Amino acid sequence: MVNSMILKILHLTLHSDAPMRGDAAKLRGFFATRFNEYALLHQHVTDKLIYRYPLIQYKMLQGSPLVLGINEGAEVLKEIYDKFDEIKLGERSYSIVERGVILKSEEFGCCPEIHSYRFATPWLALNQRNYPIYLDAPWRERKDLLRRILVGNILSSSKGLGYVAKEHIRLEVGRMQDEICLLKGAKVTGIRGEFTTDFAIPESMGLGKSVSRGFGAVTRLK
Repeated sequence: MVNSMILKILHLTLHSDAPMRGDAAKLRGFFATRFNEYALLHQHVTDKLIYRYPLIQYKMLQGSPLVLGINEGAEVLKEIYDKFDEIKLGERSYSIVERGVILKSEEFGCCPEIHSYRFATPWLALNQRNYPIYLDAPWRERKDLLRRILVGNILSSSKGLGYVAKEHIRLEVGRMQDEICLLKGAKVTGIRGEFTTDFAIPESMGLGKSVSRGFGAVTRLK
């Protein structure tokens, strides 16, 4: 008995008069400042951080901004998607010439099929504790470590979305490579690569750390 759930997912894509220069964190900053009354946009309530899986996630994919809303996050994006005509990222402002809104019901959870995915943006799997272990390990042990971390990331996002996996999650990681990224001005090691699993993950949804800032966005391979 496979027990996936259905999530309401809204993809807001924005096209500007010039290619946007800036990262997902700057995009998040724009929305958080402009629409401060919506806590889901910035994960804070009266300056206290909300520790839960982010229901609004910001991505920069090939220089185009994408804002992803999940369930209540989708409702917030529906309210604000047309309430601005330009976006300010750092010192530059961009006029919005076109916006796309796609609302879908998507499956999330254990499923009978095996799906293949790749990270469209770097996945922040490693922390200060497991990074030295990862560095010293041979490739087979690295793969096993990444597999366990990724299953843990799926389970923690499930918990944040109110989903309980009643089956054992089967997951294998494929080719993976390190990539140096910037997080809040500091250099961190991100990972790109592919994995297969019997768990349905909606398009562009993030796994791992800092998913609201665009890290760990997953795309399904056809």
